[in-house]
This record gives sequence, structure tokens and C-alpha cells, in this order.
Amino acid sequence: MAERKVPYVAQLAHVEILTPRPEETLWFFKELLGMSETDREGQSVYLRAYEDFYHHTLKVTEAPAAGLGHVAWRASSPQALSEAVARLEAAGFGLGWSDGDLGHGPAYRFRTPDGHAMELLWEVGYYEAPPEQRSLLRNRPQKRPLRGVPVRRIDHVNLMVSEVEVHKQFLVDHLGFHVREVKIGRERREVGAWLSVSPLVHEIAFMRDATGVGGRFHHVAYWYGFPQHLFDLAELCCDHGVRIEAGPGKHGTTQAYFLYVFEPGGNRVELFGDTGYLIFDPDWQTVVWDVANEADLEKSSIWFGPNLPPTFYTYGTPDVQAEPATAPERRVAGD
Repeated sequence: MAERKVPYVAQLAHVEILTPRPEETLWFFKELLGMSETDREGQSVYLRAYEDFYHHTLKVTEAPAAGLGHVAWRASSPQALSEAVARLEAAGFGLGWSDGDLGHGPAYRFRTPDGHAMELLWEVGYYEAPPEQRSLLRNRPQKRPLRGVPVRRIDHVNLMVSEVEVHKQFLVDHLGFHVREVKIGRERREVGAWLSVSPLVHEIAFMRDATGVGGRFHHVAYWYGFPQHLFDLAELCCDHGVRIEAGPGKHGTTQAYFLYVFEPGGNRVELFGDTGYLIFDPDWQTVVWDVANEADLEKSSIWFGPNLPPTFYTYGTPDVQAEPATAPERRVAGD
């Protein structure tokens, strides 16, 4: 079969997270990150950032424990969707079709080798701001919100896995992702991989779960574009009792400015201070970091800033640790 020039996937469409503290989780995303609510249905609330063009990029669903609901990808065309479905079914990863959800049409559900739930779709609903929220910038879906430090768009998702190589190859073989960077650890095993279908350095990352469990959620990331906003948000987090895990700082891998925090339900959220770097080379050669080497180990994770704590490699949702790394108890504004 001839090599496919265009990936089956065009972009990350949305992420669903699960939370046992829905009102406080919504407070975090709406009041601190300035995201807008577009709909509610059952136990779920649909949110978007002010430069997200679709109906939503985040679905927050009440559940007994924090974790990942699913990751949704938009196909690059209806034909690409059909082709990808055939490949996933043939490989035994398919779960079947759903009728869709608020904001999008039919979706094909599938799983990663570790069992992370994902779906692939084509038909989407585009956000239309009410008159009072329409921006004079014709290429911006709505005005910049006045709440918190507003994020601009969804950026990527990071998943904890038992075997990085297996999951990396799964996306390459079945959905046409490109491998942008990898980390190689002891015994030449991959401990991290960053993949994308666009010029972004990654739309998804896999990291080896240091607990050995796999199949867990590490974080969802939203983009600011300006590193200063990370410091602005860090101050708000300190003032309002939101736990900061690491940052602000800069990664060597991806070259992005970061801040990691825990939303009150227990899920980790990364805020991206800029894009990192963009890839336009059609013959890109994967960047390889040998983290068995002391210099690569240090500079791949932290180019500058505070070191990442042990929880970064062991904590994910659902939590399997004796002492969860969740945010402290706090009252929701207005209570």
C-alpha cells in the first residue's frame, strides 16, 4: 500500500475528564482559566476556551473518582474517517459507533492498548457567540473573557502507559501520527514519546507510568501564548488554594514554558506559556533524548526552572497511591 501523505487525524477535538467535585472543578476552569460554558446535559458540562472554534474542547463529567472519560480526535476528512475505522477494526481496537454527543455528530469509539477510551469523528458544531460576546477580530470566535487568566485554546493531552513503544506505534500505524521526540531510558526502553499530526510539536504524549499500572490520565494542556500568563495564574492559584505541582519553568523536550496544577477534582492540568517550536519539515527526523545520560536527563525535562517532583512520574488519575496529590479542600466562590 502506498504511504498516506495526510494523517487520518487532523487535530485534537476535545477531552472529557471525570471529577468527584464537579462544582469546584467548574470553578477552576471557568473562574481561574476563563473558559466558557456552552451546554449542560445530565452529569456533564461542556466548556471551551475563547479561541477554540468548536462547540467545546473540554467535557467535565461528575464521577466517583477523577480520571479520563475519553479523548476525541477530528478526522482529516470523511474518507479518512472511514479508512481509519477500517484499520482500527482490523487491528481489534474498535469499540463501535456512537450517535454522537452535544457539539458533534457520529463518532467511532476505540481504545489504546492500555485501554484509554478515544473516539474519532468528522461532523462538528462550530461555536457562535451571542452578539454581546462577538469580537471585532473576525478570526476570533469570541471576546477575550474578563475572568481569571483566560486560556486561548486546547493544546494537547498526556497519557500514562505501561509501554511507550507500543502506544507510540499504535498511533503511527493506525492513525498516521508523526513521532516528534522520544526519551530513551535504561535498557534502551522508551520512557516518553511526543507525537502530532500538525506543525505542533505534539498533540499527544505518552509517558511510562512509574507505578507500572498504565492506562491512566496524566494531564490535559491549554495554551496561553505568553509566558507571563503562567506567572499571573500561579499567583491566582496561590491566593485561592489551588495546588501547584511544578513551574513556571521551561521544558527541554518541546521547548515549552509550563505550569502544572491540580484542579480541585484531582486531575492534573498543564498551562502552556507558548507553543514551544513548530515543525514544517516533511522529512522530520525524530529528536532522541538519552535520559540514561545525566545531561539529557536533566535538560530534557527542565531547561530551566524548578525540578519536577516525584509525583510527576507516579501520580495520575485514577489515583493508585496511598496519598493522593489532589488540591486541598476549599470553598467554591459564592458558597
